[in-house]
Amino acid sequence: MIQRPCKVLWVGLLTLGAASPPSRVAASEVSTRDYPSIQAAIDANPGKVVEVPSGVHEIRETLRIGGEGGGLVGRGRIVQMDAAKAIVRIDHADGAVLQGLTLTRPEGARETTAEAVLITDSVDVTLADLRVIDNQTRSGAISVRSCRGTQVRDCLVKNYQRVDVDDRTDTPDQGFAFKCIIGTGILVDDSQGTLIRGNRVREDRLVATPEVKKQFELGRIIKKNAVRGRIASARDWERGETDNWMQGTAIFVGGPRTTDCAQVIGNLVERAGQGFDIHADHVVLSQNIVNDALIGMKAMHGSRHVIVSNNQFIKNSLWSIGMMPGAASLPARAAEGSDPARAANVDGGSIIANNVISDFGMGQTNWIWGEDHLGCPIRFDHAQVPENPPLADVVVTGNVVYDTGRDAILKDGKPEVVPPRYRFAVLIEPGDSTPVGLHFSSNILHPGVHGVSNAELTP
Repeated sequence: MIQRPCKVLWVGLLTLGAASPPSRVAASEVSTRDYPSIQAAIDANPGKVVEVPSGVHEIRETLRIGGEGGGLVGRGRIVQMDAAKAIVRIDHADGAVLQGLTLTRPEGARETTAEAVLITDSVDVTLADLRVIDNQTRSGAISVRSCRGTQVRDCLVKNYQRVDVDDRTDTPDQGFAFKCIIGTGILVDDSQGTLIRGNRVREDRLVATPEVKKQFELGRIIKKNAVRGRIASARDWERGETDNWMQGTAIFVGGPRTTDCAQVIGNLVERAGQGFDIHADHVVLSQNIVNDALIGMKAMHGSRHVIVSNNQFIKNSLWSIGMMPGAASLPARAAEGSDPARAANVDGGSIIANNVISDFGMGQTNWIWGEDHLGCPIRFDHAQVPENPPLADVVVTGNVVYDTGRDAILKDGKPEVVPPRYRFAVLIEPGDSTPVGLHFSSNILHPGVHGVSNAELTP
């Protein structure tokens, strides 16, 4: 964890529809043309930005950037031939730049546990105009860990997911392992003041079809503990299969107690398991488009003061906007014995405003949970475990949940009015820890098959 003086951070909303300013092109002082390898050029020019010219540049070791002010720019295509190694690592490199490059892996070496770009313990690093393609990892294609002031702008991250096992046997909450689609496009953890803007994150390869599920046995439970986890589904436990096999996330911003002040603005996400997964405080999620994902976004595990505004959520299946406590959501606690004092890590004090949710239940994932398990566009959930404080104090205003089926959709080339593919426009899960202090105003909420909401929507 870096220990540096805190910088003043400005977190604001861009004007809706405003164009992003062009990326500042970093000055290139030297070129890899003059050295036997890219790494040799980096090592010979500490603190300088190195140009990687057009062409294919094969590597078999991770490119490492350290120290202040260095980086790589250019139009070269860097191909990592070793599936076990990251493509670029930036460590302890304040002000480093990575811009304009294509980072990829060849056929036969695309599935990996490594990142395309990994940034650690650095301040004010900029990633811009990158093309990160076919880095199919259970980690993050672009990962930012223990950093401050990182910018990830105007990048393309394509085909970042893979089939693997999600092993949850080491936790009392779940207690089983299952086959799934997993991986993250852009991952931010234990970091402050991050800007994620204008990126395109999409999956064109592992699409959620019945054929893909059958081919890879997705959802099959391959290992179980002796005792079912306390929040594991009894139905899944008994049948040896879970429908929760789309675990991939386009953009993750987490570190429930450490990640703060993130701006996630103007990104386009397509065909993800989850569009945005937020486990952080003081987050602005605005002007994004999530198209054809199982889940649009969720904020949980102690996500406080999150603004979700001016986004488009299209063709989601379980929910588009979700807020809820998680296992990491905990109340404040005084020191007790050998246990130190603990600050509160709670969910709420947030705003959901001016979002449009359309074509709900009409995407490629609508078959996974079946007609008996229709989702709800806006969902507020109860606690996962008894010690979780409830979600509290959320303003919900100016949003549109639009029943696209009432306008008629084309079926076999003919228009047909179809019923909504959601239960309620808004679901507030009941129970001892049901959300409190939710305030609704000026929303257009087309009713689902069971109505507008399962509870009164209080102004």
